[in-house]
Amino acid sequence: MADVETGDLFKDPEGFYPEDKPPTFADHRMRSGQIVRVRLVGSHPLYGDLLWNAGRTSAHYIEDHTDRLIRNKDVLEIGAAAGVPSIVSAIQGARTTVMTDYPDPDLVGNMQYNADLSAHLISESPHAQRRLYVEGYKWGSPVDPLLEHLPAAANDAPRLFDVLIMADVVYSHREHPNLIKTMQQTMKKDPESVALVIFTPYEPWLLPRTEKFFPLAEASGFTVTKVFEKLTEEVLFENDPGDERLRRTVFGYEIRWAQDQLHTA
Repeated sequence: MADVETGDLFKDPEGFYPEDKPPTFADHRMRSGQIVRVRLVGSHPLYGDLLWNAGRTSAHYIEDHTDRLIRNKDVLEIGAAAGVPSIVSAIQGARTTVMTDYPDPDLVGNMQYNADLSAHLISESPHAQRRLYVEGYKWGSPVDPLLEHLPAAANDAPRLFDVLIMADVVYSHREHPNLIKTMQQTMKKDPESVALVIFTPYEPWLLPRTEKFFPLAEASGFTVTKVFEKLTEEVLFENDPGDERLRRTVFGYEIRWAQDQLHTA
């Protein structure tokens, strides 16, 4: 049988697939006036190409409450994307900060790029230890790789984090149990330990489902306190449907271990 010349029959025509968008950069101005510049993934299904309002608000909240929440503390950010809250935590003197997001090479590589880009803003640790680490992490997975970045605890106590930053992660409703599991496995059982859960209802009609995270947290050994509700100047997604005021609102909660859980620590 003679060979059949197929030519370019199976070659995709030029422009058949959309070109990847190039990465962009965004600036976050701290209260101090310092500028944290981050690179955003050009296009990504997990929205790594955006600097979210909740991320900016989390960073400001961290800066406003540095003495209470951050300085000399060990911090874990879950779902960091560009990582602004993690970077600000390290700048503000957190002893250790671990920036995490889904273990996708593009996302993790971009987080590391941003950590390196801001290294000059982060003061050296008194013990010459790094202040900022980057890890890929899937919610609910084993947490040992995250805990390994923490310094050894006194009296053989487990190495755990003082502060968890969870900005715009509770919109993923099916992941609520995995987020709770990660909180339980990483947050130090101390009255001062806290998870900062900060979010905007970009799809306002789903807000009741999003808010189910909080009773689930309470049923899992935590107490929930709403600490602020702030209105931003602009919506993040201009053409989205739904109540515009809600799409501009950032809600902030502090979640701590319930007292009866501390007794079992």
